[in-house]
Amino acid sequence: MSDPGLFELMNCTLADLISAGEKYLLEHPLVYGHGTDNAFDESAWLALEACDLSPVEAIESYDVPVSDEHLERAKRWFRKRAIDKKPVAYITGRAWFSGLEFVVDERALIPRSPLAELILNRFEPWLTDAPATALDLCCGGGCIGIALASAFARCEVDLVDLSQDALDLAAINVEKHNLGDQVNLHKSDLYHSLPTDRKYDLIVSNPPYVDAEDMNQLATEFSHEPQMGLVAGHDGLDIVARLLREAKKYLKPDGILIVEVGNSKEAVNRRFPKVDLLWLDFEFGGDGVFLVNAAALI
Repeated sequence: MSDPGLFELMNCTLADLISAGEKYLLEHPLVYGHGTDNAFDESAWLALEACDLSPVEAIESYDVPVSDEHLERAKRWFRKRAIDKKPVAYITGRAWFSGLEFVVDERALIPRSPLAELILNRFEPWLTDAPATALDLCCGGGCIGIALASAFARCEVDLVDLSQDALDLAAINVEKHNLGDQVNLHKSDLYHSLPTDRKYDLIVSNPPYVDAEDMNQLATEFSHEPQMGLVAGHDGLDIVARLLREAKKYLKPDGILIVEVGNSKEAVNRRFPKVDLLWLDFEFGGDGVFLVNAAALI
């Protein structure tokens, strides 16, 4: 399929490009789940980035002319989104999480966790004091742990992942935000390589939690992300079960553990009926995140 409204554009404005781009995306069977939920927003994101404009900062006018160079870049990017079904963040190379900009690529999942809302709210009311130590397990590109460090300037944050590729990307983002003195990177299978005497006020994790059935049904867009960051066994709990079992050893007595499990929420409730899990609600969308106090962990 083609859209002459997009690919025959000449001497157009930014508004023209966004409108034509939306029409083009709507002609293709796309799934929106990596930062937006509709064709218009993705068209605006691609068009602005192609024109070297920030999609998160206000501009004076959308009636500005688009140069030939920017228009050709936009056309290439729209084709990648529509034909290759590549998520926009992987096309542009950056995304935003908790108000911060991150470098993103196929080495780690695209940041989109509702945990951002908890960070922006400083984990109130569950944390009464700012955490001195925090751990981001399965950190991927580092967005959650880096956002934590940015929110709590005196908090020492450990980022842990088993993927060296993901840690290399996280290191780029740590340097980007000048947090090298506050954030530490560890290649580890969950807690395995951490010092046994290390204790945390807060452990957060967005681990792999996609079960086998859901994994087989995921849209093509998700195939661009590393499967290591998604798949987690038959019921989606291979990683979550280990994470829960060992958490108490690494939490301070009044520490808390927060884990995102998405669609595996019911599987968690079935498998851990005796654990006092608090399922959190989010003002801006999101589900399947539980909080548990150290005292409730067996």
